[in-house]
Order: sequence, then structure tokens, then C-alpha cells
Amino acid sequence: MQRIRLRYTKRGRLRFTSHRDFQRAFERALRRAEVPMAYSAGFTPHPRVSYANAAPTGTGSEAEYLEIGLAAPRDPETLRKLLDESMPAGLDIVDAVEARTSGLADRLTASVWELRLDGVELAEAEQAVEVFLAAEAVEVQRKTKNGVRTFDTRGAVVSLEALPAPADRPLDNACAILRLVVRHLTPAVRPDDVLSGLRAVADLAPPVPSAVTRLAQGLFDEESGTVTDPLAPDREADTTATPTAAVTADAKAPEGPAA
Repeated sequence: MQRIRLRYTKRGRLRFTSHRDFQRAFERALRRAEVPMAYSAGFTPHPRVSYANAAPTGTGSEAEYLEIGLAAPRDPETLRKLLDESMPAGLDIVDAVEARTSGLADRLTASVWELRLDGVELAEAEQAVEVFLAAEAVEVQRKTKNGVRTFDTRGAVVSLEALPAPADRPLDNACAILRLVVRHLTPAVRPDDVLSGLRAVADLAPPVPSAVTRLAQGLFDEESGTVTDPLAPDREADTTATPTAAVTADAKAPEGPAA
């Protein structure tokens, strides 16, 4: 069985699709593209698709990952193009490699997030970030299926900075950008949890919901402070492929305003 690992996006209005919505769209794309899928055994066989650490509903992403098993070998790039053409615009298949190593999920240990805070002055965001980073712990509460849980958000945040809005995005009012690197811990700390923490310790409360985008996810490199490309080990194991550089915390946001 050949295994192919794919990176896909959730852009624009498609950020509101749930993980189940994406699964349905992807399985339809597999049929349209006539991908020779391998299936599980048993009375109800399912196509061999493994999803890894999907972003929450309502957040955009440039770095979602999954793995598929094929019953017959295919060229990864050709397969990527066929699947991308079969997916809705905004759910884009942007990268594909043949799996030549194990443990893709184990390499997704941190994420780079961008939060657009409309109605918030840059100076106000900078002050809130300073207070948050100076705190030893920032506890917030979140309702889960097991009830309300209290957990620390500060411990999961590796870095956090406030940036001005890009000059190429015309604005009618104030806008600050938060760029943060968050470790994948248990329980998971999400961008909205960090916003709750900023509200709790610094009274930062954007007047409108924030537009949130995951720019990258992968293995966190302690020495460089970067989030590396989780597909790089597979490319490096394939001497015929062109290696790609690490994805850093300075990763660029997708062009254009959020929908």
C-alpha cells in the first residue's frame, strides 16, 4: 500500500466548514478523481484516510494535514492536482509527498497562528501582550463535553507579538495583528483561549470577533524557535524530490482580507 501525505487549506468562507464537512468533501473528491483507494477490512470497509490535528471550525488554515493509503501507486504531484481540481475553492490541496517515514502526527507539536483584531489599536495590543507574557500563569475556563475545565494558557504559548496590519490591506478603523506560536498540549490551548487569557489579565476585548488563521504547524525546534515543515523528512528520504525550507514563526499570511 502506497501512503501519500497531503497539506490542505481552509480559506475565506470555507473556514466555517466543520471537520466532518471537510471529510465529506474530500471523500467526494477522491471518487471524482478516481483515486485507487485502499480500504479497511471488516464488514463496513472505509477508505484509508487519517486526519491529523484539524483546526477548529471558524478558523482559517494554511497548514492542515492528512494521509491516504492507495491500492495502486500514483505520482504524488499528479494526484495532488487531480484532488485539488475536485475540491471546492478554499479547500485547496497545496502539497503532496509519498510517506517514507513514520509518525506524521508526532511531528505536529506546535502551531503558528495569526489573529486579526479589528477595532484594536496596536499600542493597546502591545500592552496586553506584555502583561500576558509577564504572567507566570494565565488561567481560563472552557466548557467541554466533560464539563467546565480550568487550565493555564500561558504555559502553552512559546511566543506572542503584536504587529501592525499589513499596508496592503486598506482599513477603515484600527486593527492589530497577533502572531503567536502555541505548543500542542493536553488539554489543547486554542487561539480563542489565548484571547480569553488576554481579556482576563489585560482587559483586551476586541469589539468584533477575531479572524484567526493557522499559518503553520509542525515540529517545534527548541534551538531556532521555529515550527518546521512536517513533510520535510519524507522529502529528504526521497532523493528525487526537491527539499523545502522550514516554516518559521515569520510565515506570511495568505493574501487578501479575510472573508
